[in-house]
Amino acid sequence: MITLRVYGILINKKNEILVSDEFIRGNMYTKFPGGGLEFGEGTRDCLAREFMEEMNLRVEVGAHLYTTDFFQISAFNTSQQIVSVYYKVEALEQIAVPLRDKPFDFDEQQMAVYHQKGETETFRMIPLEVFSPASVSLPIDKVVAEMVLKNTI
Repeated sequence: MITLRVYGILINKKNEILVSDEFIRGNMYTKFPGGGLEFGEGTRDCLAREFMEEMNLRVEVGAHLYTTDFFQISAFNTSQQIVSVYYKVEALEQIAVPLRDKPFDFDEQQMAVYHQKGETETFRMIPLEVFSPASVSLPIDKVVAEMVLKNTI
């Protein structure tokens, strides 16, 4: 089975990159914002929907940056192969959700969501001068992080 995921690379005017810190089924991951493609939608529609659902943020989905070009098993289900598509995104409004200063800084409400659903997330900006592939958890995100830093995408 193949799962298609779509992610956005958002870099603000301060040269900071947006990441999502997620607590999922007892494990913590830092990744780029985005999520799974749903039946009936295209990749750009998926990404716009994900930003709206997760951050209540309207974004303009820009240039395609990268699509996975190697075999990657899902971190959550070893019977699934992951293909991830990355786009540049630009916020069409100011980010309204709280941005955290440190990784995995979940508040009480977010922890209540975790206890109910088994997952929660928060967001933060990382200055590009300190951002690295080690800043993100998932293998495909690490490849994209390297590309972002080398300006090859």
